[in-house]
Amino acid sequence: MNQTIRELLGRLGGLPVAVTELEDSADLYAAGLSSFASVQLMLGIEEAFDIEFPDNLLNRKSFASIAAIEETVSMILKAREVA
Repeated sequence: MNQTIRELLGRLGGLPVAVTELEDSADLYAAGLSSFASVQLMLGIEEAFDIEFPDNLLNRKSFASIAAIEETVSMILKAREVA
C-alpha cells in the first residue's frame, strides 16, 4: 500500500521534492502539496484501491502525510470488510 501511495503521490502530487526523500510522517502540505493536488491524489487513490472516501474523511488531516493516507485507506478498507 505504501508503495502505491508513494507512486500516486509522485505522479499526482506535484511536489517540488522527490517522494523517495520523504519520510512516511513528513508533512505533505509543508512539502508542497496543494489542495488541488490533494484532490487529484484522492481520486487516484480511490481508483487504485477501489474505494470511496466518505465525507468525514475528506479533510487535510487525512492527507497530511503518507502515514496518514495509509491509515485512512486502511480504515476505509476495514470498514468495507465489515459492511
